Amino acid sequence: MQIKNLMSEDIITIDKDQNLSDALKLLRKHNVSRLPVTNNKQLVGIISERDIADKLGSSKYESMPASRLHISSVMVKDVFTVPQTMQLDEVAKLMLENGIGSVPVMDEDKMVGIVSKADFVTLAIGIAFDKITVKEIMSKDLTVVSPTERLVHARRLMKESHVGRLPVVEDEKLVGMVTSKDLMRAFIDFRKKVPEKYQKSQIKEVLVEDIMSFNPTFTSKDTTISEVSKIMMETGFNGLPVVDDEKVVGIITQTDILRLIEKLES
Repeated sequence: MQIKNLMSEDIITIDKDQNLSDALKLLRKHNVSRLPVTNNKQLVGIISERDIADKLGSSKYESMPASRLHISSVMVKDVFTVPQTMQLDEVAKLMLENGIGSVPVMDEDKMVGIVSKADFVTLAIGIAFDKITVKEIMSKDLTVVSPTERLVHARRLMKESHVGRLPVVEDEKLVGMVTSKDLMRAFIDFRKKVPEKYQKSQIKEVLVEDIMSFNPTFTSKDTTISEVSKIMMETGFNGLPVVDDEKVVGIITQTDILRLIEKLES
């Protein structure tokens, strides 16, 4: 299958000279996690929730409000693109090898669509995926955080582990989830509420339990990939903790499903 048959043609873009506040409004309005960045209608970068959370949490930008940060200072400039005729498994391999969540699709020099891991998840429903269970492809090498640890520590863990979500665990039991979206919103709200002169000291007092999602959706290791894919499509979640006998034993993400699809298609 060519990638043009899977991509989304409804492309929401943002100009590199707009500010971060504009990006936040677009991300929220269209319920997307990343935006292609343009300059004179030409693709020049891409910006994601993870990029924003990482930038807002850095010491260099810790006191700067979103309205003063231009997209060009936050975006990733080296953007991978693919031609619309590229095969599905080749695109999946490119995304996996480079750790990227989406790629703009081009017809010569024109951007005609974008494909994300979420689009690939829509393919993981059917007979083949009814026969594969979560335990066969889930990630067992798990990075977790406790509810009483600091927000800045959670950000550092996400950055070092190259993940966009962390199960929040207490006594080996799942009590919540914290994602890049949660971090991004927390940093923005913090800047609005706390005077600039107090931000550097008070950001260290914000805890994971202050921003995490409670009663998170989880799955079991015996759930089929079809079922998990349906849950991801219905909820928009990028990953689900895997719980067995009340203990967190792993996590299954869109990346795990993408890896499975690439393996089956190639």
